[in-house]
Amino acid sequence: MSPPAPGTEIQDSRSREEKRTGYTYEEYKQTADWLLSNTDHRPTVAIVCGSGLGGLGELLKDQVAFHYSDIPNFPQSTVPGHAGRLIFGKLNGKSCVCMQGRFHFYEGYPLWKVTFPIRVFRLIGVESLIVTNAAGGLNEDYKVGDIMVIKDHINIPGFAGNNPLSGPNEERFGPRFPPMSNGYDKELRKLLLDIGRELGFTEKLKEGVYCGIGGPNFETIAECRFLNRLGADAVGMSTVHEVVVARHCGLQVLGLSLITNKAVMDYESEMTANHEEVLQAGKDSAKYMEKLVSILVQRMEFNNNLI
Repeated sequence: MSPPAPGTEIQDSRSREEKRTGYTYEEYKQTADWLLSNTDHRPTVAIVCGSGLGGLGELLKDQVAFHYSDIPNFPQSTVPGHAGRLIFGKLNGKSCVCMQGRFHFYEGYPLWKVTFPIRVFRLIGVESLIVTNAAGGLNEDYKVGDIMVIKDHINIPGFAGNNPLSGPNEERFGPRFPPMSNGYDKELRKLLLDIGRELGFTEKLKEGVYCGIGGPNFETIAECRFLNRLGADAVGMSTVHEVVVARHCGLQVLGLSLITNKAVMDYESEMTANHEEVLQAGKDSAKYMEKLVSILVQRMEFNNNLI
């Protein structure tokens, strides 16, 4: 029998990968067990850091950090501003796990890979998920540096059939048809807004609707106008898929968007959006979000009996 032609095995592997519709429950469990065996931390809160917001992970004490490349089954983050590390530690005395960098549809990953860490978090004992992102402001009242507490989202890729729950449903995680009307926890939103008022951040804090798109290009003027008329206050290229999977497997969710640029909606404007601007705005305003999240995690158990 003649040996396979050079490159055939790689092509076969890619073909098998393309035919997959998701991870198996055993693969999620393998990753969860590996993490639990390599750290004594048992987090109840997970935090996903958006572009330029990885400093949240540095706040954790007693850190145990893993590069994504070292974690079984984990995808790799390829976007500037996403460090690609999973950090376990304590934030104001609470055990947390923090993703410094997430995965995106536009990186070429199917959505079941984009959302892989969320179900792993559930299996290691996480009960609450805090998702953060950098977003463009569609609401004319929003300024660069504002923080929007997400009360709802619009999943544009989902309208086209790109949903992380597509394919066979794994009942051990959740039901076939999960509701999303309660996607972002009301009590957590109220608690964070109360903390913001105490800190004097009222002018910077907003509450609104996040619209998730596929990316990686920034939106056209017509698209921004369209999304704004749909009821979106901010737009970005992440988060919605993670939230769908988090709610499917029973996690509470709080979402925060840092407004890092104003969406261009005027054809006479000379402004253009760019990723460097996003990262710089994130660096300039991240301290406000870090303060809010730190105090929120500290109070979650005492104020709401959530954990």
